[in-house]
Amino acid sequence: MANVSRIFDLLQLYRGDYSAKANVFCNKKQGKWHPLSAPDYVSFSEKIACSLVSMELNPGDRVATIMSNMPEWNCIDMGIMLAGCVHVPVYPSLSVENYRFIFRDASVKLIIVGCKDAFVRINKALDGVDYSGEIVSIEQINGTCSWEDFINRGNNQMDFKKLAALHKEITPDNLATIIYTSGTTGNPKGVMLSHRNLVSNFTTVSGILNGMHVTKALSFLPLCHVYERMLNYLYQYLGISVYYAEHIDRIRDNLKEVKPEMFCAVPRVIEKSYAAILRKGKNLNGLTKMVFFWALKQGFKYNIEKSHRPITRLKLMIADYLVYRKWRMAFGNNISFIVSGGAPLNPKLIAVFWAAGMKIIEGYGLTETSPVIATGNFEPGGVKFGTVGPVIPGVQVSFTADGEILCRGPNVMMGYYNRPEKTAEVIDADGWFHTGDVGELVDGKYLRITDRKKEIFKTSGGKYIAPQIVENKLKESSFIENVLVVGENRNFPAALVVPNFEYLKSWCHAKEINFTNSSEMIRKEAILNRIQRDIAELNQSLDHTSQVKKFTLLDREWTVQTGELSFTMKVRRTYLSEKFASVINAMYSDNPQVHHRRKEKKKKKAKKPKGK
Repeated sequence: MANVSRIFDLLQLYRGDYSAKANVFCNKKQGKWHPLSAPDYVSFSEKIACSLVSMELNPGDRVATIMSNMPEWNCIDMGIMLAGCVHVPVYPSLSVENYRFIFRDASVKLIIVGCKDAFVRINKALDGVDYSGEIVSIEQINGTCSWEDFINRGNNQMDFKKLAALHKEITPDNLATIIYTSGTTGNPKGVMLSHRNLVSNFTTVSGILNGMHVTKALSFLPLCHVYERMLNYLYQYLGISVYYAEHIDRIRDNLKEVKPEMFCAVPRVIEKSYAAILRKGKNLNGLTKMVFFWALKQGFKYNIEKSHRPITRLKLMIADYLVYRKWRMAFGNNISFIVSGGAPLNPKLIAVFWAAGMKIIEGYGLTETSPVIATGNFEPGGVKFGTVGPVIPGVQVSFTADGEILCRGPNVMMGYYNRPEKTAEVIDADGWFHTGDVGELVDGKYLRITDRKKEIFKTSGGKYIAPQIVENKLKESSFIENVLVVGENRNFPAALVVPNFEYLKSWCHAKEINFTNSSEMIRKEAILNRIQRDIAELNQSLDHTSQVKKFTLLDREWTVQTGELSFTMKVRRTYLSEKFASVINAMYSDNPQVHHRRKEKKKKKAKKPKGK
């Protein structure tokens, strides 16, 4: 295998070991999967680099891309770095204000868009920005440089010679990309990552497979986010074909078509997939339904760390034959493992997937750490449920007195672009990056994340609450899609609850509860009481001070598009707290609309004389 020290060195693999590969990247157009071959990948990447040179872009100049996942993204990414330029990938759905800030802050010299929608959005953002470069578009759009014309500029042999000379000047420590992170407040910060940062991460993380046979992976998280981007490099490093899903709502269909051995996701995707399986189980009848939930129970008890007794193994074999194999068919019948990152995943859910033959491993990291700090792996003792696995080789982890995780290693960013003061706040004099997350080492080996340091809050009684722990516990209810736990400087924790509307509608149908819309449905007494019952039961697993005392049901899902979720589907706490400030305040008043009736009923019942 060729030596990879700079990201574009991956192309050497497609000139050599993987040169015969016909489907390096694939995407679906008009109902058919279209592959990009290894020779075309190398050729297009080099032509793009030559086009940039012909446009007189210099090493270090920033090129912004605004596009969804597609094979062309990779050619552009490699072309930018082959020319010594810096790739600034930007989310397609940012606000005009954020686009404008990034274009100004990065002083971009060229913008490449994927479609007309992106072009319209960035055109508005360019008002008031000192931008004199061209706009290149993959999709044919008037007023832009066409993709064909852009590629054809790179056919000049003189530019190829200049390109070869440039390569000798690019070192692993050169800046490769600036990734702007969407902060909860203020302007985005541009994370500067070098070739060494990303190469050290994907080459090291490649060891997690430990001999697992993988030929195809389905990709659907945005490539402009460091998580999927690093994995994209890992796939290339290992010669794995990458299939880009049509849309996040089409994942299950694409899994059945592509039949990949693996995919990577955030917890919400896995939770929603599990909820769909559970919903089907709830709709079964008689013996079939009993068998489904018996199999589910066996899965929850699956333990990777202990040898199962013969009777347990027999039960799992029966459960697999009757139930689990049907789950695997829903995922394409070929999935060996799933990587989950971005937020904690419920250990019970992980256990049942392992029992079903689809091994979930969790990882942890940040954009600033390229991103992986720790991850489960398939070496002996490489996975422990409830943790994000061992710290990866070459990376060090330490903890402050209050439990904040510190990281040091070749994966730690160069700093924040144009923000030396912000860089100094998170990277200390000894090179330790302060993650802002709180955690601990379990058994001296496995990293467990307990919460975001900034998200832990204190009640008016002086008790600290880790909201993620509480939220993940409440999401064990089939009725609950998402949760925000609040209570800073208040006398108890409360929660905003987004119901699982699909499951709730099915439940209402079974109970013959009529409603006209979601807003009316969540105000039904039977529904409020049913969700209260689940919350009361789940509360028993939490410390008394962390138990949710009141909650309010909301009548709409939270989405990335409407702003409640980040691009990796994590709740945006500051935004939600501001958006629902009046609702939150109502839970700390005597507002009768806030649901806490179950507790009141218990009190009344306790006052009844014995014998009545």
